[in-house]
Amino acid sequence: MDKKIVATTLERIAAFLELKGESGFRVRAFQNSAQAIQGFSGTLEEGLASGKLATVPGVGKATLEIVSELLSTGSSTVLAELEKETPRGLLEMMKISGLGVAKIRMIHENLGVENLDDLERAANDGSLAKLPRFGAKTAANVLKGISYLRRSSDFRLFHHARAEANALGKALEAVPGVASALIAGAVRRRCEIIGDLEFVIKLNGQRDTVIAALGSVEGIIEFQPKSSRTVILKFSSGTAANVTLSNDETFGPDLAQATGSANHNTMLEEFARDKGFLWTEDGLVRDGEAVHCATETAFFEILGLQFIPPELREGTTEVEVAERGELPKLLEQDSLKGFLHCHTNYSDGSSTVEEWAETCRDLGYDYLGITDHSQAATYAGGLSEEDVAVQHAEIDNVNSRISGVRVLKGVEVDILADGSPDYGPEIRSAFDFVIASVHNRYGMSSDEMTGRILRTLDDPSVSILGHPTGRLLLARDPYPMDVAAVLQKAAEVGVAVEINSDPQRLDLDWKNVKLALDLGVTISIGADAHNTSAANNVELGVGIARKGWVETGNVLNSFSTEEFLEHAQRRRKS
Repeated sequence: MDKKIVATTLERIAAFLELKGESGFRVRAFQNSAQAIQGFSGTLEEGLASGKLATVPGVGKATLEIVSELLSTGSSTVLAELEKETPRGLLEMMKISGLGVAKIRMIHENLGVENLDDLERAANDGSLAKLPRFGAKTAANVLKGISYLRRSSDFRLFHHARAEANALGKALEAVPGVASALIAGAVRRRCEIIGDLEFVIKLNGQRDTVIAALGSVEGIIEFQPKSSRTVILKFSSGTAANVTLSNDETFGPDLAQATGSANHNTMLEEFARDKGFLWTEDGLVRDGEAVHCATETAFFEILGLQFIPPELREGTTEVEVAERGELPKLLEQDSLKGFLHCHTNYSDGSSTVEEWAETCRDLGYDYLGITDHSQAATYAGGLSEEDVAVQHAEIDNVNSRISGVRVLKGVEVDILADGSPDYGPEIRSAFDFVIASVHNRYGMSSDEMTGRILRTLDDPSVSILGHPTGRLLLARDPYPMDVAAVLQKAAEVGVAVEINSDPQRLDLDWKNVKLALDLGVTISIGADAHNTSAANNVELGVGIARKGWVETGNVLNSFSTEEFLEHAQRRRKS
């Protein structure tokens, strides 16, 4: 099991205990155990079996029992009991960015706030601002957080929605009379956040029989026919799925319609009409006759269009470009030669340099860029200047022993408030490449934040701008800044801009990726992985790159090792 999941479970237990008013000693014990788990070298399974985990400072009997249960069942009864004992409204309040456990407990104890409605009233009537260490600004931020939480409550992150869709797809395929069930909609387009799920199922049985059988799928609490060929399934989890019933005659246009955004489908309907077709809920029709169309490929060919990849079906210019046959050959993950942006146990990661090297070699990468946090990132155990030398010696040692992949000496430096990158020039010059990222002072004005980042881009040691807008999907809006000005400057000075593949970031978003390409920016795909089990984050970043029309030649880590290093060193030599 991923150490991060175990550590997060322990951190949540600590948070719930603090909410309950348990002793600070017990709360800190679980917080310390979470840090110990993150920093443990080797797998938890091996550490538990060998007894090595029990010898780690901060890991006591209670932690070992929780880890053992998580490894065997995937869940924790301790956490489940605490969640059951905690008022649901307080759980929701914990999702508000910037409102920590201590503040929630103070609000609950002093104002009797039990839910979001109570919290909103307290923020509006001034009572929240009167609490110690709160004030009007905090109250305003709380109101903003409540509004954001309510807007996002019907959505989930892409990787969660896809996992749910995969499971539901298997359940639908098990229904008698269903030949296949394909995921469509926003999941197939690889949108960053997902609302309802969409499926197209191909029938090999009677439609009425299949419709009746769909109502018995496990977890369904509501079954609602939408049309003669579409039903809406609602599940106890809150998920809703729109299911189109199709067959060999109409499968191509049905899948295309269930996949495209509303704007894309409108554009495609108009295009089809100009070509003498009607594209309706019943399939493709010409001169009053149904057009047999068993695949999406055939559907686009009949319309005289180049096949439009699902990621591009957002209603921008894809239809007119497809008519000219000029759609890009989108980036494929196996085109990436380098794995960038990962953290080790030198800062806030849990995997060693050697573990990362072996993982990236086995995944087929030619090179790996280690990028632990810099010294200003005390919150993440950032590297002191002394740590840098020790880590670089370890990287040299790993490179001498492990063949098939080269470990590069990178760093993720903090962009300080004045726009300067962390560490002095001499320390930065010791690295093969530098990622610069904002990790604090998000409350700056747009002009201040824009100026801060532009000044960083002027520094010749900076190779890549990391997670450029600072957003956390469904948790925190991007910080205010002039994105176009930053991208323009990056293009001018030759700094690559990252698509951060962390599933909660996916930053840049795909629209800004498209803008970056138009301005001539080189894109970097960064995993932002804190252990080797998160190496597959890269696939999520590739999906955003594809949505942004990115081709292989636009991507920094599709370069060879020598080309990558040349890019990083070019500005330092100028």
